[in-house]
Amino acid sequence: MNKHPCSIALVTGAASGIGRAIAQRLVSEGLKVYALDRDASKLNTLAKECGVLPITLDLRDTSPLLELFDQTAIDVVVNNAGLLPAIAKFTDRPSADIDSMIDINLRAPLRITHMALDGMVKRKRGHLFFVGSSAGRLPHPNTAVYGATKAAISLFCDSLRCDLLGSKIRVTEIAPGRVQTSLYRTALGEATADDKLYTGYRSIQPEHIAELIVNAMTLPDYVDVSRIEVFPTDQAAGGSQIVSVS
Repeated sequence: MNKHPCSIALVTGAASGIGRAIAQRLVSEGLKVYALDRDASKLNTLAKECGVLPITLDLRDTSPLLELFDQTAIDVVVNNAGLLPAIAKFTDRPSADIDSMIDINLRAPLRITHMALDGMVKRKRGHLFFVGSSAGRLPHPNTAVYGATKAAISLFCDSLRCDLLGSKIRVTEIAPGRVQTSLYRTALGEATADDKLYTGYRSIQPEHIAELIVNAMTLPDYVDVSRIEVFPTDQAAGGSQIVSVS
């Protein structure tokens, strides 16, 4: 039985990592969950495990979601999908990487939010979540474009709250430090990520982010948790230093 007023959710980037943990947790909370990702195989595995409704989609084109939002009263949207290609200085970054990060990290969540709000405003309920990053709050080397997209999301959230005053719709940004997911393994390579970030370190796990989202969602609807910044205890808030635990 659904434990909360919200009954239907959409989670992007749901095939692995943070998105997968969020989708699983929302199902356990009684929500019907549409799980979106471009990896059909992993989505189907997730659907068999916990009953999400899989949507295979490349977020470079969000237009196929229009029909879903027109026909379904989606109460919770978790804009989680993110892209961080191989770490590189901006001067060495291929232009295709720039376009891809803008498409996935910024354009897609804005367009999905625009679609979602049409119904949310009419129903006078809804909760929009954005999984940002400490890289959008503080500078990190070799991640200029990624940081710019996450900073844009952060300011978008602040501005959107102004536009939505009186609508009863909540907007929550989650800005974590280093979480143990495939994002950094893609950016740094498997061995380097393990050596610099994970082996011997105490990392935030995807399930911790899912817990924060559920906590924010289940507060009374007049309580809007606007931003949560969360770091490993062993990571400095500036994001560039993390210490091992002996």
